[in-house]
Amino acid sequence: SDGFLLLLLFLYSPVGLCLLVLRIFIGLHVFLVSCALPDSLIRRFVVRVMCSLLGMFISQNDPRLRDRTVKVYICNYTTHFDHNVVNLLFSCNTPMLSGVPGFLCWARGFMELGAAWSRSELLEHLKQYVSQENSLPLLLFPEEETTNGKVGLLKFSAWPFSIKDEVQPVAMHVQRPFVATSLADSSFITELLWALFVPFTIYQVRWLPTMCRRDGESSEEMSIRAQELLALELGIVSTRFTRADKAEYLKRLSHVPPQSSTAGHSHLLGARPRMPAAVTGMGLFPQDDVRLLEMANQVKEVLPHVPLDVIKRDLAKTNCVDTTIANLLEGTISFAAENTASDSTSQSSMAATGTDIKCSFYATTPHPKPATKMFARSATARHLSLQERKDALYDYARSRYLQKYGTPLTEEK
Repeated sequence: SDGFLLLLLFLYSPVGLCLLVLRIFIGLHVFLVSCALPDSLIRRFVVRVMCSLLGMFISQNDPRLRDRTVKVYICNYTTHFDHNVVNLLFSCNTPMLSGVPGFLCWARGFMELGAAWSRSELLEHLKQYVSQENSLPLLLFPEEETTNGKVGLLKFSAWPFSIKDEVQPVAMHVQRPFVATSLADSSFITELLWALFVPFTIYQVRWLPTMCRRDGESSEEMSIRAQELLALELGIVSTRFTRADKAEYLKRLSHVPPQSSTAGHSHLLGARPRMPAAVTGMGLFPQDDVRLLEMANQVKEVLPHVPLDVIKRDLAKTNCVDTTIANLLEGTISFAAENTASDSTSQSSMAATGTDIKCSFYATTPHPKPATKMFARSATARHLSLQERKDALYDYARSRYLQKYGTPLTEEK
């Protein structure tokens, strides 16, 4: 399948390059027309027709479903052009949350705030804006980061739901051949060039029923309800991962050695990328599965009463044996303890792997029998028993607890 798509992309490349050059000149005319004409129904119609020459086709389910009394619309974030697409259907404003205000902010169709706002100042500014009588509605993206729209939604921020008690969700579904709708860590220019290269990109906008705040409902609860509603409409999952989790994944991905050519073309061929659990909750790359299992066995060797799936879930987020063990010992992760008496066979098999705990605090924390990260020279140090390592680790966790909370830690060994 990937090889066939790669062949089609190779055969299409000469046509795509010609379209790219031609559409760049057409795009300049589209930009000039959109700047020259005032905001009106005629301008939106003309620009929408000209965008079809760029291969961008926009459709909506039923314009009458849009609530014209609502001042805040919320939408899932798929591409860097989502706000421009919705703005061709009706006039709205989207504030730029990151970046320097100026010509580029205005050219991309964002609302300029004039200065760098903190989140609280931004919220107050937007509340004052929507309270004005003739102000245009706001189109906000609670995910605050783009996704491919095929696996799941990032966790919605609560601040867009603090502006007004009524919001209308908007579901955005994007399709294009050969290339994924949103590439990881891609810039505005990169996505623009790909959009002009491919034959077409289809934007489907669906208006969902207006949501009203329930009695006693907080902004956080309202954001969760809106996220689940949009995920159900799009046929994907509602995750708890945030934009910070995606940034952490991209940071880790930049340190991963380059993969084979076949795996490297998965994004270009439009195949759904295999994202890590920190972004999509769908699992890690195959080579990371082995490393994750090795780290999970290290944690399991020290804490045999902790279920293995609990250890794996936390390791997928922390990617550190030290942090996961500390989280389990400090009680930040809830779990049902396993019967360690029945797991003696599994413990012995894990001990046979010869992997030792690579925790840096073993070498820096004073305890009676410290474990070393390096391979010990003496047989006694190499055969340090599991119980002694557990005792040393518990002493370290107890000292950290006393430093942090100042109260004795109940011993449950």
